Amino acid sequence: MGGFLTSAPIEGGFENPPMAAQAVFRALMDAMARPGTVHAVAPFARPPAPLTPSAAAVALTLCDHDTPLWLDPRLDASGDVRGWLGFHCGAPLTTIPADAHFALASSPGELMALENFAQGSQEYPDRSTTLILQVDTLTGGSALHLEGPGIQSGATLAPFPLPRHFGTQWLQNRARFPRGVDLILAAPGAVACLPRTTRIFGSEA
Repeated sequence: MGGFLTSAPIEGGFENPPMAAQAVFRALMDAMARPGTVHAVAPFARPPAPLTPSAAAVALTLCDHDTPLWLDPRLDASGDVRGWLGFHCGAPLTTIPADAHFALASSPGELMALENFAQGSQEYPDRSTTLILQVDTLTGGSALHLEGPGIQSGATLAPFPLPRHFGTQWLQNRARFPRGVDLILAAPGAVACLPRTTRIFGSEA
């Protein structure tokens, strides 16, 4: 595991951290409890590019000194992003996906296979990686038809972009239950979640 993210840029964090974190956390919990539903997230954060405000707000809400964080190559290459995250949430950076509690991906279409991240164990399935994927849209991609816990009569979500061969990867992820990763999809102004319990039909992104 690497050291702590270095602090450089300090502007653009939560102006009112308790209020902002509470609002984002509530949106995330609702989204995780009801997979496929879209929940608004205000632009509480103003991070350096290529980190987006929605993904940054999620990271500032969930990540802290005790949660190793993995960044995809595009984010990791930005000293401004590393410094901003280091100052505002202090999460230790890891270059090993399997060590990460959270992973931030700015280019989901180029993301390594989901199986490379921490999957948890049968005894401790919560010791897995939660992936935060920056997506351009939650409604303009190929439709994902969802079933499973928290979904009463089916739901549809259409995020873009997604990891390659997403439909196949997600089948494999569900087959590892109770192990497996969970996804947070951070779009401009909104979030949606795909917990590992969700079944997806009609997808081969």
